[in-house]
Order: sequence, then structure tokens, then C-alpha cells
Amino acid sequence: MRVIFLRLMGGKMSRLIRVVPAILTEDPAAFKTMVQEARSYTDYVQVDIMDGQFVPSKSITWQQIQGVPHGLRWEVHLMVKNPESQVANYQKAGAEKAIFHFEATPDPAMVLADIRKLGMKAGLAVNPETPVSSLIPLMDKVDSLLFLSVHPGFYGAKFIPETLDKIVELLKAKPNFSIGIDGGVKENNIVQIARTGVKEIFVGSAILMQPDPGAAYRKLQSLARDG
Repeated sequence: MRVIFLRLMGGKMSRLIRVVPAILTEDPAAFKTMVQEARSYTDYVQVDIMDGQFVPSKSITWQQIQGVPHGLRWEVHLMVKNPESQVANYQKAGAEKAIFHFEATPDPAMVLADIRKLGMKAGLAVNPETPVSSLIPLMDKVDSLLFLSVHPGFYGAKFIPETLDKIVELLKAKPNFSIGIDGGVKENNIVQIARTGVKEIFVGSAILMQPDPGAAYRKLQSLARDG
């Protein structure tokens, strides 16, 4: 896992942040291509899953993922209704962590417990409208929180800057907690995002849809670390 460690460079402190490519597609052939490209510049990715119900779009399925040799470690971001019915499939497909949406189930605590019973890490994703106060009771049950800084479901959605205030608010209540952000991340905002204290920054189109995904990844990683 390529983690950027804290170090001093000419008196400047680098941040402990990981930039993670987020693969989103409904085309199995495109998924295979993205995975093959990602292997050249990282060893860890997130795979986004959409059901056309929780979000308007649909994506590839766990069966299609299972059929592609990865050579990568990966986690799954479930943008689906009733995620409890799907987590076992993605564990079977090879995911080491499952992230689902707080808003997608009436009992997030039960889903978190189910994920851990499968031997996976458990993450909770949060849509832009959900208040931080709703998450506090679940903090001791999750390995990480993922704040969505867009309305989920598409590459290239518009960044919602108020999400950064929510990250700062959460970290005041739970310092050093593992927080990620996903959606609308670009070269022109990743430095501001990194300064909030997030541990992971998930990036879709600004890496995967670029002419040279590897170069785009390395540039964003450098900005997140030292910007």
C-alpha cells in the first residue's frame, strides 16, 4: 500500500495522506482497462458500485469484477440500497474493505457488524446533506468515514465546498480519526482539501479519465502531500 509518510523536507512538513483512484464504470471492458492501467502507478484502488436506485446510474457487478485478474488491493464503495444484501458478494470477489452509505439502510450499525463478521474493514459513506451529529453514535463501530463532496453517481460532478467544514467539525470531535473525501477532486482544490486533515482522497475522473492517468495520479499525490 503506497502511503505517503510524514517527513520533513527543507523545513516543510509533508502530510500523511493517501490518494486513491476510484474506478467507476458500467462497461466490463473499460473496467479491465482501468485496472490494467492502475497497476502501473498504484497498488490500491476503490471500486464504485451503483444500483440505479440509491443513485441514478448503474455500474459493473461483483460477478464482472470477479472475472478480472486484478493484481491490486481494493475496496468497494457501495452506492446501493440495502447494502447488507451485497457485502458478502464483494468479500467473495476480493474486496478487503466495504464502504456503504449511512443513508442507504435503516440500520447502519447492523451492516457495519455484518461487514466485520466477514473479516473486512468497515467504512461508512456520508452524503452532503447528512449532519455530522448523526454519525457520532457510530464512530466506535467504523474503521473510517467517507464524506461525499458531490451528489454521488457520476464522474465529473460539481464539488461541494461545504463538505470541508463537516470534515473539520468531525475531527474536532474525534481527532485523528480516519476520514476520506470523495468527489470533485481536482488539481485546483486538492491542496485545500488536504489541509483539512483527511487521511484519504478518492479521485475518479481527474485520474481515470485523463490522457495519462499515471501522471495525473502522481501530480495529485504530490500536491496532497506537499502543497
